[in-house]
Formats: sequence, C-alpha cells, structure tokens
Amino acid sequence: MADNKNHQISMAASAIAMRGIRIFLSAGKAAAERRASPPRARRPKTVVPGNKLQFNVAEMLLKETKFDKNELDALFTMYRKLVTSAQNAAPTSVIGQPAAKIDGIDQNTFRDVMHNTFDLVTEDIVLDRVWLTWERGINGGEGALKFEAWARGLSVLLRGTDEEKKSHCFAVYDLNNDGYITRDEMFTLLKNSLLKQPGDEDPDEGVRDLVELVLRKMDIDKDGKLSIDDYKQAVKQEPLLLEAFGQCLPSKRHAAAFIKTLVNK
Repeated sequence: MADNKNHQISMAASAIAMRGIRIFLSAGKAAAERRASPPRARRPKTVVPGNKLQFNVAEMLLKETKFDKNELDALFTMYRKLVTSAQNAAPTSVIGQPAAKIDGIDQNTFRDVMHNTFDLVTEDIVLDRVWLTWERGINGGEGALKFEAWARGLSVLLRGTDEEKKSHCFAVYDLNNDGYITRDEMFTLLKNSLLKQPGDEDPDEGVRDLVELVLRKMDIDKDGKLSIDDYKQAVKQEPLLLEAFGQCLPSKRHAAAFIKTLVNK
C-alpha cells in the first residue's frame, strides 16, 4: 500500500517537474510577413461559403459533435468570417499565372485562432502537428479546413471526453504517425519546448535525461517507446502527464470563454 502511494507521489512530482521545465516555452513565431503585391496583380479567386449552414450538414454534425444547433450556426458564421478574411489578406498573383483558390481555413488562419483565441502559445512543431491531425481531404492532411472538420476538431478541443483528449494529444506527439511516441520523438518535442538562452550550453544531455525520466514513468510495458495504451494508462494515473510533450489543448478558462461567445451570438 505504501509502495503504491509512494509511486503515485513520484508520478505527480515528476509530472510537476516536467511542467515546470515547460514554463520557458517560446511565445510562438510571428506570422510571416505578407509579400508585397507585384504590379498589375490580381486577387485569388474568392470562394465564400454559403450564408447559411446546410440542413444535412447540421444534422450530421449534431450527431458527430457536442454542439447544439445554435452553436453550430454561430461556428459557421465565424468560419465564414475567417475564410473571407484570409481571402482578402492573401497575396495577389502575377498576371498570366492561375489565381490561388482559397476554400476553407488555411494554416496561417488556424495558427492565429489557436494563438489568439485559445492562447495556445506553444512550440511551432506542436502547433503544426495539431494542424496536421485535423481532418482534411479524402486521405487527411490535405488543403484547408472545411467547416465539418473545423466543427469536429473544436468539439474535441472544447468538449472532448478524457479519452478523446488523450487520443488527440497522442496523435499530436506521434510525429511519424506510426502508433508510437519514440525516444527520438520525445527528444524532438522536449528540445523544441525549451527556450535556449544566449551563452547556454547545449541542452541535449539534459533533454535526454528528461526523456529517460518520462519513459520510466510512462512506458508501462517497458519496450522503450510509448504506445497509445501506455500513454492512456500513465495519464490515468497522473493527469498532469496529458500534455507532457507540449500544450495542444486550450485551458478550461479559454474553452469556457469561447463557448460563451457562441451562446451569446
């Protein structure tokens, strides 16, 4: 009994230590500067979503998400504004070249929403992985976010079950999508989360030590890598380990504030 209690305390202490290290997260890189418009250029073709959410889409999302009809309508209005804003800000194309077609939420807009609305001030590698895990295209990871994918993704971020959030975070951390978080992936994620100061020694050794600490606490079957089952069991024992390798979920405060804006629309 005492051993089990000591193990739980050790898990919690390790998780808190890891969270402490992660205080020094980079604030995220500023959006790339817009290129100057070339002479005699034209705007990309505008592809504006319809004014109202289609009935069949709404019925489908009512079953697949945790939003009600009014919230879906509010989300769709927001989606239209984001798409239109991105189209208006897009660089122009040179005469003779086909205009880019913007149809959905692009990656820059997605980044801005995650940063400014949900305060996901996290590493670029993590934010890129959040973007890549959202459903896009027939095979996934293709093009811009359509409304259906936008609503499903936000449903997990804002109202997802514990299991859904664990699966989401694991998918973000599984950099090569092979079903495991390996030592190399942990090293990449943790090293990118540390803000290196001028004059600091190379932090690689410290990061490797941290990786070994993580494995001792989370690698349940001791095979040197984390499976989804390892990860879920470890997080069940110590919830602080949910975002051990980088912030990929909004805080409860920011999630509640966003949902409140949907209700008030």
